Amino acid sequence: MSDLASKECVPCKGGVPPLQGEELTRLQNELGGDWQVIGGHHLEKDYRFPNFREALDFTNSVGELAEAQGHHPDIYLAWGKVKVTIWTHKIDGLTESDFVFAAKSDAAL
Repeated sequence: MSDLASKECVPCKGGVPPLQGEELTRLQNELGGDWQVIGGHHLEKDYRFPNFREALDFTNSVGELAEAQGHHPDIYLAWGKVKVTIWTHKIDGLTESDFVFAAKSDAAL
């Protein structure tokens, strides 16, 4: 489990700039796990499952995690696939908490 997964998401109150440059690269490298930073704006990952039931169970696990952390991703569910997209809406970009939530999503597997 990534060290990021052991942290807690911190609610963003706005007024801070989104992560960029070296800090964004450092957190992406620390996160690993096939997460992609899209346009410097959001994180995205496709999870694959052998059937709909396991994909649904994972979706529900991520949903429960989102409620517990107060950090809510976009989740797309299809047969055998779940896509999780994460960013901080308040600043329209990425914060460390987005990477924390991504690591916790991986740990939910």
